[in-house]
Amino acid sequence: MAESILIVEDEDKIAGVLRDYLVASGYETHRLARGDEVEDWMRQHAADLVLLDVMLPGQNGLDVCKALRLFSPAAIIMVTARVEEIDRLLGLELGADDYICKPFSPREVVARVKAVLRRGHLNRVAAKADLPAPLPGGLVLDEPGWSAAIDGRDLGLTAVEFQLLRVLAGQPGRIFSREQLMDSMYRDERLVADRTVDSHVKKLRRKIADVLPDRELIHSVYGVGYKLD
Repeated sequence: MAESILIVEDEDKIAGVLRDYLVASGYETHRLARGDEVEDWMRQHAADLVLLDVMLPGQNGLDVCKALRLFSPAAIIMVTARVEEIDRLLGLELGADDYICKPFSPREVVARVKAVLRRGHLNRVAAKADLPAPLPGGLVLDEPGWSAAIDGRDLGLTAVEFQLLRVLAGQPGRIFSREQLMDSMYRDERLVADRTVDSHVKKLRRKIADVLPDRELIHSVYGVGYKLD
């Protein structure tokens, strides 16, 4: 079955070119022209990847990306013509998998789509091989759903937080440096500051504490990094 790509682009000509190149490469495509239509569409369909323009009518792509990351495991590639947005896209707070700047070559877009989908497949295979059972604190990871729960209570993780927890849970007790966590979480060689990882760890700890207030699962190792124990 062909992998499904949702193209979210309000310019008909650009959307048409992307559709033609992706279909020629064997993908099934769908197209939306408004940002405020994406969440409802994604809740009813199963796209493998979303090509998401930043500047959209109805709702901008940055807010759409944040909304999708609360429930969808689909890969997301942001498309932007605004240079000032690049730092935000690189900051990883959105949970996007990659970004492309306009103007772009349609062949480059197809290559990026293939790379992101391939990377996601390899990560899922590796995750299934690595995760032990049971995990500390009654933690349960749902790989297909990109979600985590403790005692049946969902932690409400973003995709970035889930990926961070997946890496730590893959080898409980192992100390991961910030650099190792960044390399494991983001394999597209984007630039990420150490404080970005610290920020994600802080948010993840807070969500775990809401469900498991009497026990700390993620520990800081001064001068080294983090471990789950």
